[in-house]
Amino acid sequence: MADDQECRFEVVLGLSRDRAFSLFVDRLDTWWTSPFRVAGEEDVEPHIEPCVGGRCYEIDSNGITRTWGTVLSIEPPIYIRMAWQVSLEGEEVADPLTASRVMVNFREAGENTRIEIVHTEFLRHGENGADYCAFMRQEHGWPRMIAGLKSAALTAKWR
Repeated sequence: MADDQECRFEVVLGLSRDRAFSLFVDRLDTWWTSPFRVAGEEDVEPHIEPCVGGRCYEIDSNGITRTWGTVLSIEPPIYIRMAWQVSLEGEEVADPLTASRVMVNFREAGENTRIEIVHTEFLRHGENGADYCAFMRQEHGWPRMIAGLKSAALTAKWR
């Protein structure tokens, strides 16, 4: 696969695989940053419905729901694969078939968990796919979300 069509990131969290998976899927409210331009930095309530076909969405402070993805496959606590339904312009992409793909693997690393995030198939977003991939590699793309995830892992309280 061409380098301009793939974003690949790894992060090690000081959590068991079960807890790392739960943090990523069930506790987005502790780390999520909205990918939508209209939402900006305001508070949102993010969700992933953890089943095949489940919606990945957020509700903003005005009660507006925006879908940012669809779960394509999931095997807790091993992986989740999603369609990424946000355009380069920060707008919803209605059809998951025209959206890029995000694969998140959770690998045991002793008492820690190594999370591998691979975002691919940017050409599904159209002729600006390479630009979108470059954007997701930059500070306001995956690095921002990963920083939030790392911070949440350090401060997470488990019930």
